[in-house]
Amino acid sequence: MDIDEAVTLTQDRLAEEGGTMGDLLGYFRNRVSPILVGDSEWERILECAGKLPITMGALPFGFELPLHERRPEADFGGSLASGTRTAGFFQERARTDEADETASAITRLFRQMDAEVSPLRDIVGRKLMLEFDIGSAPDGELAHPAMFLRPGERPIIGARDQVKDVCTVVDALVSCAGWERNDAERGNVERAYLAQPGDTRMDSFGVFPSRSRSIRLAIMGFKTQQELSSYLETTGWPGETSVVDSVISRFKERANVVRTGANIDVREEGLGPTLGLTLIVKQRYTKDSRYWLDGLTDWDPFLEALGHEELVVPKKLAALAGWVSKPTTLFGKSGRFVLLRGIHHIKLVISGNELRKAKAYVFMVLSGALPP
Repeated sequence: MDIDEAVTLTQDRLAEEGGTMGDLLGYFRNRVSPILVGDSEWERILECAGKLPITMGALPFGFELPLHERRPEADFGGSLASGTRTAGFFQERARTDEADETASAITRLFRQMDAEVSPLRDIVGRKLMLEFDIGSAPDGELAHPAMFLRPGERPIIGARDQVKDVCTVVDALVSCAGWERNDAERGNVERAYLAQPGDTRMDSFGVFPSRSRSIRLAIMGFKTQQELSSYLETTGWPGETSVVDSVISRFKERANVVRTGANIDVREEGLGPTLGLTLIVKQRYTKDSRYWLDGLTDWDPFLEALGHEELVVPKKLAALAGWVSKPTTLFGKSGRFVLLRGIHHIKLVISGNELRKAKAYVFMVLSGALPP
């Protein structure tokens, strides 16, 4: 059984378990530490998830955990793919409720993916990731989620003249967000790609329709600190690269950092001042069949290194260490499922020439495609 068949079967099984992602998450409250997500914060996540179909549980979903915040708040993220039951849910909602901006944006994007000839699908496949600001939302608003695409079908690699692919993905996200094309912004994205060293890849593209306009680019695979510093200087990042160098050096002294990734925000006027750093201690490749599996101790050295940073809340870090678990068998009304949990990545955020935030991105994956 290939992965698409497994997802379809799992979606069918989940549809027998409930109606919404809120129903599904309700089963998992005892598996999420209240130190990471408090009770009132959990209720807000359930409120958001209650507007999403339970079939989204067949692809990775999870939480963005701010390790620098004392409050036990979190944002929620999920995945969906065109041509599935989940896609049909949003397409129907867009048809019946013109005020639903999220459903309309998803439908516009999937229309491009589902075209008979689809340059977008050739690059990113059929998958879309959503990120809902919940804990981080101002005044408790549930806003339009951020939307991310990953070039998993045809990776976008530095020094390979793939400007056309970059523009295809950016134009798709801009149009689905309902924005007008901005040539200056597009040109800055092109320059950010052309400055990439060989052997780095454009890991993801994102837009945040509820925030100030920018294109979020995640560039992964910088081999040395000098390579990253040169890239930031070439692209005109307005921060101090010496601060970036200092952060990376501290972590390299404590853990085996094999590569580094950078998250940049590209705007009409150039790069934004905030920089996200992903220090890679475990290489992940989308096509790897074990992509979502962590060893139980893979993250321990990095978490220990993170514990030396004053901004990190020690209790949260200790709770995070228990997130990774062995595959667990669960039993529902429709039969057995396997649950995987792990840490996808941890992002360090530099702004104002200082390390100000540390965020853990944790996932859960369910599969109902089990042998009898």
